[in-house]
Amino acid sequence: MSRISGRPAISTEHVYGLSLRVARWRAGAPGTPLLFLNGIGADIAAAAPLLAQIHGREVWTLDMPGVGGSPDALLPYMAPTIAAVVMEIAGRLGHQMIDLAGFSWGGALAQQIAIQFPGRVRRLVLMATTPVMGAPGIGWAAMFDDDMLASGLKIQTATPLGIAYQTAAMAGWSSAGFLARLKNLSTLVLAGEQDGVMPACYGRMLADQIDGALLEVVPGSHLFPFTHAEAISARISAFLDQPAPATEQAAA
Repeated sequence: MSRISGRPAISTEHVYGLSLRVARWRAGAPGTPLLFLNGIGADIAAAAPLLAQIHGREVWTLDMPGVGGSPDALLPYMAPTIAAVVMEIAGRLGHQMIDLAGFSWGGALAQQIAIQFPGRVRRLVLMATTPVMGAPGIGWAAMFDDDMLASGLKIQTATPLGIAYQTAAMAGWSSAGFLARLKNLSTLVLAGEQDGVMPACYGRMLADQIDGALLEVVPGSHLFPFTHAEAISARISAFLDQPAPATEQAAA
């Protein structure tokens, strides 16, 4: 697949009994690759307009079990297990060090990965997410999101079992007692100023608990990474491209 067409190369990875569809833009490009983790029920196609605009690096994402091109899991899974699955795929792709971006449910999983795999994440971008998953993230509430209705964007491609397992994976999950461990991890927190699913207060909670994290409240509601893809892709690129701070150099 051409690296400049805007279309990703698609493959299927078989890990721990799961078959997961993976999409890679600019596979093999130099620099630290960016892994994007999507919201609950959202697939590669939903993320493509955002990810295709993040240039200068490899960008990849995957469909979770029961979403898009990935079949249902045979058994439920928890956050640490799916985090290990994702990082096993990263290793197979040759990515020992990654930049990591997560949206909503995927933002919670991104926190889990950063905590569970210290030293393998260079920079972290958390969008419309929370340190306490008392709500199911994007879920069905996104069907009533202002940006969703205005854009006509179709986001749910999951099976009922896929949604149930994604929800169960984060039931009772919290990173609140562990975020202090990320003090040397350069982190950008983006919150939508009109987000009714994950209000900006959750972003402030994250930024308060991650020493040195940068919080920005941006236009849009819950789906701002998709409905404002051009602006958000530019902001992510700028964050990833900025010179390494002293804390990041010390942690390297």
